[in-house]
Amino acid sequence: MPTVSTTHGELALEEVELELAGRTWRILHAGAIISRAQENQFLRGEVDVRLPYGSVLWPAALALAHELATRELRGMRVLELGAGTGLPGIVAAARGAHVVQTDIQSLALHLARRNAERNGIAVEHRTADWTAWTDATPYDLVIGADILYAPDLHAPLRAIFERNAAEVLIGDPYRAAALGLLEAMERDGWRVSLTKWTVGVTPPPRPVGVFALRRSVGAAPDPGERERR
Repeated sequence: MPTVSTTHGELALEEVELELAGRTWRILHAGAIISRAQENQFLRGEVDVRLPYGSVLWPAALALAHELATRELRGMRVLELGAGTGLPGIVAAARGAHVVQTDIQSLALHLARRNAERNGIAVEHRTADWTAWTDATPYDLVIGADILYAPDLHAPLRAIFERNAAEVLIGDPYRAAALGLLEAMERDGWRVSLTKWTVGVTPPPRPVGVFALRRSVGAAPDPGERERR
């Protein structure tokens, strides 16, 4: 893959080409994290990737983008939390949605904007902090890739889901913290369903779940609504 210099310092980005939703996407990123071993190396600082985590192309973003490519989103308002490289929101916009991408990292948000422009997709971008959330806009769909990793952020994220979302779609590689939150939300009356994806061609492929969440007002959750991993 070719490298492309960023406008931020001397750091270089790679470009990856992906086939999704009937077209080729060209996404700049600081490195693709596909396998569990690669992820562990990155998180331990054993690879030379100095950009913020949000500028890395994570498996959950790939799976979420594939899921969105299967949906009819025309006319829907979509909010992306922790947009990072921006791939899922870009695909959603190509499917006809009005997309607002948010991230707390200005560098990651710049990369999401750059990727949208490179692919000729119109997306709105905003810097936003989950712990100081002020947006009261109702969205048809709130999406996020690998955003449930930190238990101390679960409370503000749940508040956003409850305040802003008709439906939530989360890509996650089955992290324990994420599954704990999803189970708690299911107990509290949210209906949680799962689509299973695998990412990568190098054995073993990386399993990723895309979890769809909807509130069931006044009804207990139905265990049959969820396909368990």
